[in-house]
Amino acid sequence: GQEELCEAPNHPQKPDWGKRPVPFAKELWIEREDFMEVPSKGYFRLFPGNKVRLRYGFVIECTGCDKDADGNVTAVHCNYFPDSKSGTPGADNYKVKGNIHWVSAQHAYRCEVRLYDRLFANPAPGSGGRDFIEDINPDAKKVITAYLEPALKEAQAEERFQFARHGYFVADWLDSQPGAPVFNRAVTLKDSWVKGK
Repeated sequence: GQEELCEAPNHPQKPDWGKRPVPFAKELWIEREDFMEVPSKGYFRLFPGNKVRLRYGFVIECTGCDKDADGNVTAVHCNYFPDSKSGTPGADNYKVKGNIHWVSAQHAYRCEVRLYDRLFANPAPGSGGRDFIEDINPDAKKVITAYLEPALKEAQAEERFQFARHGYFVADWLDSQPGAPVFNRAVTLKDSWVKGK
């Protein structure tokens, strides 16, 4: 399919940090929480009939979705507006409330990401005569596979990044290899859309 390069700033408030290319192609991946078939009030992300801007990319409009036998959404179908590319003349003619992040399925970097949380589930480990080991948080470390912008494949050990809506991450100093970094979450971010709202 057709491909095009979009440009994203390396830091939104620091233009002197430069830009990076972000490939746009026919098949994109978005966060599961960025789509609702039947949206709640105040939800401005993607749903059938709604338009959103792909961050630093194009405006898209959802035309429908596919589901599996259990009713889980497996694909979201959209049309894009070629004259809506961020940073081009006329792109501001599209007024949308939602802005979502995305990655080209074809170009995404498949990567190990470690999500660290509080080491202890109890704010006072070992209190009440318990062994502090009993208070260790079983979810203190989760290892997931993430699909990231291809530019992140070039990250150097100990280089730091903000992953949209997920937190600040650092390329692991021991396990990252040239062209194959592994990322550790250092700090979480609060999502503006609270689940269950």
